[in-house]
Amino acid sequence: MPKLTGGQAIVKSLLRHNVDTLFALPGVQNDQFFNALHDEGGKIRVIHTRHEQGAAYMALGYSQALGQAGVYSVVPGAGFLNTATALSTAYGANAKVLCLTGQIPTPYIGKGYGFLHEIPDQMGILKSLTKWAAAIETPAAAPGLVNEAFRQLNNGRPRPVGLECAMDVLAEEEEVELLPGAVEVANPTLDPDMAEEAARWLGEAKNPVIFVGSGALDASDEVRQLAEMLQAPVVTYSMGRGVLSSDHYLNQYIPAGQTLWEQADAVLAVGTRLYMTRNRWNLDPTKLIRIDIDPEEHERHPETPLSLLADAKEGLEAMLELVPKYNRARPSRRDEMAALRGRVDKLTDRLGPQKAYLTAIRAELPEDGIFVDEVTQMGFASRLVFPVYKPRTFISPGYQGTLGWGFATALGVKVAQPDKPVVLVSGDGGFMFTVQELATAVQHKIGLVTLVFNDGAFGNVRRMQKENYGGRFIASDLRNPDFVKMAESYGAQGLRANSPDDLRGALRQAFATPDVPTIIDVPVGEVPSPWPIIMAPQNLLAQID
Repeated sequence: MPKLTGGQAIVKSLLRHNVDTLFALPGVQNDQFFNALHDEGGKIRVIHTRHEQGAAYMALGYSQALGQAGVYSVVPGAGFLNTATALSTAYGANAKVLCLTGQIPTPYIGKGYGFLHEIPDQMGILKSLTKWAAAIETPAAAPGLVNEAFRQLNNGRPRPVGLECAMDVLAEEEEVELLPGAVEVANPTLDPDMAEEAARWLGEAKNPVIFVGSGALDASDEVRQLAEMLQAPVVTYSMGRGVLSSDHYLNQYIPAGQTLWEQADAVLAVGTRLYMTRNRWNLDPTKLIRIDIDPEEHERHPETPLSLLADAKEGLEAMLELVPKYNRARPSRRDEMAALRGRVDKLTDRLGPQKAYLTAIRAELPEDGIFVDEVTQMGFASRLVFPVYKPRTFISPGYQGTLGWGFATALGVKVAQPDKPVVLVSGDGGFMFTVQELATAVQHKIGLVTLVFNDGAFGNVRRMQKENYGGRFIASDLRNPDFVKMAESYGAQGLRANSPDDLRGALRQAFATPDVPTIIDVPVGEVPSPWPIIMAPQNLLAQID
């Protein structure tokens, strides 16, 4: 067995799991880890950021774009805490993120001596934001714990994991047995009786409907095949966008969901929390069938009549095999679904300014181009109307609704998919959370295209102050730099678009320089609120002729 430092043991173990990209900010507590990275001769590309939150968000975007591990490394204490928001977003968005955090020297942990970057119970915080976390206490333990981290990432519900290693362990040298990087995937065994009953229920249903979330992103073909077999419309909101292409006649946007659920005699939910349907619409659960790999999701709604604990792909494959023996003859619902889509379009015409800009983006963004949804007015509207054609081409923060996540996350998306155009829609408020990572983008030639919809305010907050609180404006107006000049000062491309037509031209110019980040300033005024549509407890489509 070779003699390795703890840092070398971790790096060599990461390589055995085919990690080729690391987002990081170095510091004294992880020096020996970075020495090991250097000595591997660039086998792992290190993208160093200007803030720890940037490193963690980039790892998150990388994971969401590929469906595989995004890895980041930071120093302990303040450095680790700077990544907590990104970790919580990864947890909410079901993303495979590996946090590698340093730690103060082993003899001082928990002593409260005031060692540099010491915080109370760092491991407790790490465990609270991940599905699994552990401390590497010796170099020899590193390969086994790295393997376990990847086993956790690739089994069950995808969520972030964490490893902590003290600075003395990173430097310590001992004999280390390196382990194969292969990870066994052991999905739950599908209950055959429950599967049979679900297939019978679906096959006999007159009006089945399918709801999908991020748990179905890697089962796109199976969703499409089952939807066509059942002539069942497929409804998504944000995390499941692209599971079924928007140009498929059975695809429906979320405003159609209430109508379809009310008409259905069987509802199949695949890899989704069903937050909107269960908490906003309060619809009848007695017609519901769930396929979800997380047992906690089934326990959360024990009244669900048929709960299939299964990986989405395997559960849907079982339905494709079993449904045909129960399935009725089903004429095409193309015309019916087109009429329903027309009613949704009429409803969302209330969002005219947002739709005009989103239409311009979609016209220039190729079908396999990637759209990143920041917490902003354009982002909210995009969840209702933006066409998405492929899985993992609509990136969203999920229920965390993390303002300011977008720019750094989108940089990670572009690193993961360098040959595809990536567009971020951001507001001026959210963009400034991680604006310093524009320096990272220029240095590492990350050709992200960022649209800053600039209304000089935290627009969502200001609207609520105006409409809900009698115009009691406070802490919502913003003073911004000239975003074009700012971009140019970093060495990026700065453009301005004053209309949807201008935006199309600016996007073409931005896509023509794929190794140069581009900021497009889009001045806008107040836009219509999407919330009466998104949050409506009643069926708004019932009001549309």
